[in-house]
Order: sequence, then structure tokens, then C-alpha cells
Amino acid sequence: MASSKPLSRFWEWGRNIVCVGRNYAEHAKEMGSALPAEPLFFLKPSSAYVREGSPIERPYYCRELHHEVELGVLIGRRARAVPQDAAMEHVAGYALCLDMTARDTQQRCKDKGLPWTLAKGFGSSCPVSEFVPKEKIPDPHKLRIWLKVNGKLRQEGDTSSMIFSIPYLISYISHIFTLEEGDLILTGTPEGVGSVEANDEIEAGIRDVVSMKFKVVQGAEPRSLKRV
Repeated sequence: MASSKPLSRFWEWGRNIVCVGRNYAEHAKEMGSALPAEPLFFLKPSSAYVREGSPIERPYYCRELHHEVELGVLIGRRARAVPQDAAMEHVAGYALCLDMTARDTQQRCKDKGLPWTLAKGFGSSCPVSEFVPKEKIPDPHKLRIWLKVNGKLRQEGDTSSMIFSIPYLISYISHIFTLEEGDLILTGTPEGVGSVEANDEIEAGIRDVVSMKFKVVQGAEPRSLKRV
């Protein structure tokens, strides 16, 4: 049965954003992290989505906001404990995504053994491009993704360098919790992550497929949260 919800606007109704960390060896190296023996992942709320035309807002508590460009995989059919060889049957398409990260906040969370939600789950932490139907990308492991800040190339990498393939990730995650239609999996970032400041312009793309631009703005501390 066809979905009554438009997959082309998944950001309006999709429930889960599943982000895979350290899925490119060179990125793990630049972060001083060991290569994972199994996928490392965390969640963002669906309110983290932001679309081109709206800004990326640096949280008021963050002083070091980093960009991470990633290929997003959109689930088009419910996936529960699916085997690897059937995993791609559950994919509806793709999107270019950014996993915006409050890096200084993340480090403080790590030091204290706390979850990363403050660092990874704030509003506008998941900019996404237009939906790209599965048929337009015959092999998602043969893509070139890139990111520029103020016109200068910061990140560029091939999805063939992923440590864990897309079928493996879908199968692995679906054995832990059910993936629903409209869920998005961010598959990790190549090396070259770095900080952005207020008024910077981020441009990113999948070569010959899609691109997007976002402006960075500084968020103000809510008056109701200020201590007196």
C-alpha cells in the first residue's frame, strides 16, 4: 500500500534521526578516536531538521560549532530485524545532511560521562537537502560528498570509504529498534570537520546530484533561563 505521507517532505513528519558516528577511518583519526568494532550511533529529535532558507542557529551555550557533512538514507518501509541482503529494499531514497555539533559541549559531556543530547540534538542541528529518490542513485557507495565554508573547501570524501556499509547499518540498527517509514539514517562524515562562526555560509553537496546552502546565526540565551 502506498504511503499517504509524501516521502519528498520527510522532514515534516519523519520520527527518528539516527546518526552513525566514526564511520570513516580518517575522521575517527582526526578526532583522536579508535575505530569502532561495531556501529556507534545516537539520535536527534525530529525538531532538529532545518531546510534551506532558514538559518543554522548556534546554541547560546556553544562556543565551538562544527560542521559534519553526511549522506542520509531515508527509510521507505518499516524495517525490523532485516537481514543485510534485504536491507536496501527498505530504502526510499537519500538526502544530503549536516550533523551540526556543539563540539565544546560534546567534550564536556564526554568528560562527565553524560549523553550528547546538548551537543547533537539542538534545534537546527540537522540541515537537510531535497529528497533524492532511490532510482537517481544506483550505488550510494559511489558518491562524492563535499562541504565549503565561505567558498573554501573543508570536507570532501567518497562514500566508498565508509567502515560499515548502508545495508549493514540498516540491518544492525533494525535488530536494536524498528526503523519506521520516514526515519533518516545519517551515515557518518569524512575527515575535515571544523568550526563555523555567526554569519558564515555553509555550502554542501553530493557531486552531480544535489547541493544546499545555509547561513549560521548566533542564538540568544533565553531570558527565562538567566540566573539572577
